[in-house]
Amino acid sequence: MVMKYFIPLFIFIVLIFASCSGSPAKTADESSEPEINITDEEAAAIAAALAVEEEIQLFISQLDENLPVSSFKEIWGYVVTGRESSLTPNIPLTDIGYFSADVNVYGTIGTIPDRRNLPRHPARVHLVVTCGSQALTYFTLMPESPQRRALIADLIAATSNYDGLQIDFEYIPARSREPFQSFLRELRAGLPSDKMFTVAYPARTRRLENDIFDYELIKPYVDRILIMAYDEHWSTSRPGPVASFTWCRNVADYGMRTIGAEKLIMGLPLYGRAWVDTNHHRALIYQTTASLYSNMNSTSLRRVNTVPSFNYDVNVNVTVYYDDEFSLSAKMQLYKSMGVNSIGFWRVGQETTRVWNIMSIER
Repeated sequence: MVMKYFIPLFIFIVLIFASCSGSPAKTADESSEPEINITDEEAAAIAAALAVEEEIQLFISQLDENLPVSSFKEIWGYVVTGRESSLTPNIPLTDIGYFSADVNVYGTIGTIPDRRNLPRHPARVHLVVTCGSQALTYFTLMPESPQRRALIADLIAATSNYDGLQIDFEYIPARSREPFQSFLRELRAGLPSDKMFTVAYPARTRRLENDIFDYELIKPYVDRILIMAYDEHWSTSRPGPVASFTWCRNVADYGMRTIGAEKLIMGLPLYGRAWVDTNHHRALIYQTTASLYSNMNSTSLRRVNTVPSFNYDVNVNVTVYYDDEFSLSAKMQLYKSMGVNSIGFWRVGQETTRVWNIMSIER
C-alpha cells in the first residue's frame, strides 16, 4: 500500500532520464536539432534521487504483515473536547493534548476544557490553545498591549490544573513574526518550572526566509516542538497522500538538524482525505441555468415557494488517500531509524485500533 507513494517520484526520474539520454542517430533532416546534454550537477541530482528511491524501496521491502513494534520515549495523542470517550486506558500514550481552549473575539480565553472529563489515563495532560483568525491573532499579539498581558495571565492561570501548555496558533500574519516569538518567551518566563511548555508548528523541509515558524529561533524557549507532519496535500490541493513516506523523511531530517531529538515530536496523521475531480458548487447566471436544465435531461422542475428548482445527476471520480497500520508502521520505523524519540498523533478516535498494537513506550 505504501508503494503507491513512490510512483510519482519514479515516474519523475524516468522522465528525466528519457529527456537526458542520448538520442538515436539523426538523419540529414534532423541534424539541425540541438543535442540535449546534462551537466554534472544534474547528473548528481539524478543519482541522488535514485539512491533515495533505492533506500526507500529497501526499507519498505523489509516490512511485512507481521509489523514490528516501534518504541518511543514519548507518544503524544490529541483528544478533542466532546470526543473524550475515544481515549481508553490501553492506548500507549505518555502525553495527551486536550484540544482545545480558544482565544475568543475579545482576545481572552473562552471555554477551558475540564480535565475531569477525560477518562482516567496515566499520561500527562496538556492544555492546547488555538486562535482561529489572522486579524484576532495580530491584535492579540501586539507588544505591550493590555490584551496581550491579559491573555498571558489567563493562559498561565488556565494551566494550573494541567501538566503543560501547548500553543497551536496557525493563523499568524507576517507582521506578527517577532511579536509571536516574544509572546512565547514571556509565556515561558511566566509558567511555573514544573509545567511543560510546547508548540505545534507546521512541517518544513528547509529554512524559509523570515519564517514565522522558525524552529531554531523558538527552540530555546520551549520544551518540545511538535511538527505537524501532515497535510502535505490538503482539501483544496491536488489529490495526494496526507503525509507521504518520502516527504516525512525530509521533514524529519530537517527537524532533527534544527530541533534535535531531545525536543522534537514528529506528528503523524490518523485521518485521510478525499478529492472529487469536479466541483459543482457555483453561482449561476440565468443562461447557464437554462442550459443545464436543457442539456442535463432534468425532468424535475418544480417551484418551492414560487422559486424554480430542479435536480440532475452527474458522475464524479473520487480519489482517497489515508493511513493504516502498515503505512504508519513504516513511518514510525523510519523515524526510529533516524533517531526520533517522540511521536504524536492527530487525533485519537480516528484510527483503526490495530495501530496501538504496533507501538510501545520505552521504559
